[in-house]
Amino acid sequence: MKNKIYKLRFRAVNRDIFEAIRDGKKKIETRAATIKYRNIEAGDIVILSCGKDKFSKTVAAVNVFKTISALLKKYKVKEINPGVESEGELRDIYYSFPGYKEKIRDNGLVALELK
Repeated sequence: MKNKIYKLRFRAVNRDIFEAIRDGKKKIETRAATIKYRNIEAGDIVILSCGKDKFSKTVAAVNVFKTISALLKKYKVKEINPGVESEGELRDIYYSFPGYKEKIRDNGLVALELK
């Protein structure tokens, strides 16, 4: 079966996260586990874009978590966002995205391990 390609877009205000993934400093990308991201599997390719810049990564592993706390039982805060120090700070960032508090409550989070 052929690996699928998915697009992950970053807002200009999140360029630091985009660049941390590109530079290999951030290896875990998380998204609300909506239907759009639920079918991503290991081996699939993600094309990450921010404005006109883009690059691709291969998904090494995928894990779905019901809550932010469950996510942080497997991954360290710094693996998810190198610029963040605590679970509370990470939660604040997630909840700053439009509708994300509800999306996480309803769908959980998907963690993509990128290589």
